[in-house]
Amino acid sequence: MTASARPFRRADLARRTVLEFRLAPDAAARAALAEVLGASAIRRLVFAGRLKPVQGGDWELTARLSAEVVQPCVVTLEPVVTAIDECVRRLYLADPEAEPPPGSETEMDADTDTEPLGAEIDPALVMAEALALALPDFPRAAGAVLDPGLAASGDPPVHPFAALAALRKPGSD
Repeated sequence: MTASARPFRRADLARRTVLEFRLAPDAAARAALAEVLGASAIRRLVFAGRLKPVQGGDWELTARLSAEVVQPCVVTLEPVVTAIDECVRRLYLADPEAEPPPGSETEMDADTDTEPLGAEIDPALVMAEALALALPDFPRAAGAVLDPGLAASGDPPVHPFAALAALRKPGSD
């Protein structure tokens, strides 16, 4: 079964059904998300995956996020294009406070985020969150440096605490 961009309501989830989804926001939705994320543009965005039941009333969302985002360079403001292609996993726990049964071994991947299972599971929110986390915090255009004079001189950058370190040396009273 393939779903649209609407959230999955917990009350509608069948315990034996795997739900597949594919979100590919249109240009207007990508522009709105780009504005929220502080990006210049989102040229391409696809989030496709499945939601499947797992033990104890829990649900697992696995998906692939594929995007091409344009951000301004933090140094030159030139456009920097970032291609994103990564897997996303969320585990929605029906009872997040429950202890695993004695003798059972529950192994969690480091890439899996767990959340309490609420009234609905919204793949669009997961997509937006995963995209925000995947974007570089400080995108730089090729060859962009903060201080062009420093890069041209070949001198090593001065550490911000170098003066304090010099004060700690014996004889620098």
